[in-house]
Amino acid sequence: MAEAHEQERVPTVVADGVHVTYTVHGHGHDYGRGHGQARSRRWGRPPAARRVHAVKGIDFVAYRGEAIGLIGSNGSGKSTLLKAVAGLLPVDRGRIYTHGRPALLGVDAVLMNDLTGERNVVLGGLAMGMSRAEVRERYDGIVEFSGVNEKDDAISRPMRTYSSGMGARLRFSLAAAKSHDVLLVDEALATGDARFRRRSRQRIDELRAEAGTVFLVSHSNSTVAETCGRALWLEAGMLRMDGPAREVVAAYEEFTASGARTTDKKVITV
Repeated sequence: MAEAHEQERVPTVVADGVHVTYTVHGHGHDYGRGHGQARSRRWGRPPAARRVHAVKGIDFVAYRGEAIGLIGSNGSGKSTLLKAVAGLLPVDRGRIYTHGRPALLGVDAVLMNDLTGERNVVLGGLAMGMSRAEVRERYDGIVEFSGVNEKDDAISRPMRTYSSGMGARLRFSLAAAKSHDVLLVDEALATGDARFRRRSRQRIDELRAEAGTVFLVSHSNSTVAETCGRALWLEAGMLRMDGPAREVVAAYEEFTASGARTTDKKVITV
C-alpha cells in the first residue's frame, strides 16, 4: 500500500539548486540624496548598481494536490522564488522544472486600470485560456466571489477607482475561477474581511482537489498554518526548513521571538 501511495505522488514543481540574482539601481551614499543626487544627474554620473543574491541554492519538490506556504522575514526571497517558478525571473544557476504553466497571482499584478472591472474580468479570462462562452458562464460567480459589487456597482467602474484590497480580491477571484496545474498566490489572502479569507481558503482546497498545486506567500503565519499542509521557511535567500506547515510556522515564530540572526546554516526537515 505504501508503494502504491508513493506512485500517486506526481511532481508538479522541482527546484534543483536554484540561485536567483538581480540588479538594483540606485545612488551611492556620497550623492544619493538631495542636492548630491541632482548634481550626479547634471554631471552625467551613472547611478550606482548592486547585485542582490536573493535566492541561494534552494531545492524542493512539490507534488500534485499540495498547498505549500512560503514564510520568512521581509527580503528573505519568498516573492523572488515565486516569480522564478512562474518564469518571470531568470535562474542564474540550477534548474526549475514545472508541470504545465504556473499562474502567478500577486497583489501587485497589474490589470488594465483604465478599463472597468467587468472588462478586466473578460480580458483576464481570455488571457488565462478560457473561451468567451466559459467567461460568460463564470462571470457572475467571479464577481460575486470577489465581493467588489456588494455596496455599489463597482464592477462597472474603472479599476483605477478600486482600493488595493478590491483589486486583489478581483484578481484572486479571476485566477481561482479556473483550475491550474500550479497556482502561485502572493499575499492575496491578506486582503478582505474574514468571510473573503474563509472563502479563499475553501477555494484553495477545491483547487487542490482538482489535482493542482498551490503555493501561498503570506506574512500571516496563521493563514499559512490554516490553509497549507506544508511550508517552506526562507531566510536570507536560503531554505531553512521544509515540513508540515504547523511545525514550520512554530519553528519560525520561535526563531523570530528569540531574535536569532539569519546567518545560520540552513536546516531542512521533512
